[in-house]
Amino acid sequence: MIKSYEVSLDNISKVVEYLRQAIENKNLVILLQGDLASGKTTLIQSLLKSYGIQSDVTSPTFCIQNVYENNFYHYDVYNKTLEEFISLGLLEEFEKEGVHFVEWGDDTLEELLKSYGFEIIKITIDKLNNKRRYTIHA
Repeated sequence: MIKSYEVSLDNISKVVEYLRQAIENKNLVILLQGDLASGKTTLIQSLLKSYGIQSDVTSPTFCIQNVYENNFYHYDVYNKTLEEFISLGLLEEFEKEGVHFVEWGDDTLEELLKSYGFEIIKITIDKLNNKRRYTIHA
């Protein structure tokens, strides 16, 4: 199923509401794709805030992984190849119960995770004039 939203940051709650329903009580991986500054981390911040998580949600660009309350995990693989990702042991992290957000998760990672039986949601974010288009493949 593909769902698309064109919203400003003021209306990102529409996307958050849809995602909350899609991830309710599930273990899954959410791959986020989009250009630099497209809003990948902003979407994660808004979603986690809706769950009452007060932690400072930032992109784990340099540390690769951030872990938040309630079994939320956040990865940034911008400068990592798939081989580096696997050699760091991050593939095994997806076996942990919870929701795993992966910024810059590409189609190769998606296919690998699917082959291991992980449930995937892919979100593509496109920058528009004063808005973003969120295309959700669930």
